Amino acid sequence: MSNAFFGNFDLASLSIWLFWIFFALLIIYIQRENMREGYPMEDDDGNIAPNQGPFPVPGDKTFLLPHGRGELTLPSGQRPDRDNIALEKTAVANGFPFQPTGDPMADGVGPAAWANRNDEPELDGKGHPKIVPMAALEQFHVAAGRDPRGLPVMAGDKEIVGQITDLWIDEPEQMVRYLEIELDSDHGGGKRLVPLTLARINKTHVKVLKIYGKHFEGVPKHASARQVTKLEEDKICAYYGGGTLYASDSRFGPKLG
Repeated sequence: MSNAFFGNFDLASLSIWLFWIFFALLIIYIQRENMREGYPMEDDDGNIAPNQGPFPVPGDKTFLLPHGRGELTLPSGQRPDRDNIALEKTAVANGFPFQPTGDPMADGVGPAAWANRNDEPELDGKGHPKIVPMAALEQFHVAAGRDPRGLPVMAGDKEIVGQITDLWIDEPEQMVRYLEIELDSDHGGGKRLVPLTLARINKTHVKVLKIYGKHFEGVPKHASARQVTKLEEDKICAYYGGGTLYASDSRFGPKLG
């Protein structure tokens, strides 16, 4: 037995050390793959930050996009950041808040900020636009609850701005994503979308608390009557979200309960 192979070697210790080495390499690999978007990091002035973290940025990898939408190479092929953002620094050092220099809701900054997403609709597994108006879907109808179509729309300041004309459906998920508003002429006219989660449907009206009547004309428009793009969605949702803070000066500052 004294000449047996590995007779004096601790195989259990070898196994656990191999596992820890494999696990460490796996963590490094996953972390580097997680750095394909948003890297290399920049400071508040747009320069490459000196501290990029303990792991190097991964090399380029080309992804084939579904439904004939071409290729995407990351991390070098990222979409460029938005230019000329209407914000200014409040301190010389990095990490301090920025403050708007114009109309933050119109400029899309702060809580009203939107990402520079592709200006194309999100597709389902079959390559069709996911979110479409109910008017284009004969198989969908309101099965329960109050059908909001035809109800007036009340802004956060109780001003009536128009009425609901349609519901926009996420067809694969079988749920309502947006309500379509036909604005009256005093508030800009035309159609706008409001996320269902930011609307309150009552028996007599639909209330949108986030913004006031004067803001509805500025709600970003969607170009097509039959689909909404990812960029349009981001701008629309950001506009209403920004109204939570920017719609009125009274919404600024701390609230004491």
